[in-house]
Amino acid sequence: MAVLVSDTSVLIDLERGALLEDLFRLPFEFAVPDLLFVRELAGDLGDRLTALGLRVEELSPAELTRATTVRRQRAHLSTPDTFAFAIAESRQWTLLTGDGGLRELATSVGLQMHGVLWIFDQLADGNHCELSRLHTGLTAISTHPRCRLPTTEVRRD
Repeated sequence: MAVLVSDTSVLIDLERGALLEDLFRLPFEFAVPDLLFVRELAGDLGDRLTALGLRVEELSPAELTRATTVRRQRAHLSTPDTFAFAIAESRQWTLLTGDGGLRELATSVGLQMHGVLWIFDQLADGNHCELSRLHTGLTAISTHPRCRLPTTEVRRD
């Protein structure tokens, strides 16, 4: 079973879309770095996620060094994001992120990476969720004021 390392944005989006339980029905394991969990997920949401099966992973000394190096080189990335990157890169796990800077970094080093729309594809393709629920969830995510989904602009020439 593949392990997918998530930043907070994907998990928050899926919570907004009321699809967290569906996420954990997919044939993957999901993990976050311990620092990310403590800083961004601890509390009711974190308790709910761990009850669903979210793994909280501690970085090895080498991973911590890599995360620190990346943070110094790319100050626009948060420390929790660099922790997620370092674990995914070191362990050859797939990174789940909606953060543009983190996606750019993953692409630059050839790290496999996906976003929340890929999760929607997995849910639909595997019949893990009814299409009407996916539609409702995607609508909730896309209409939220802090939506991170890609947009297309309509040009009027």
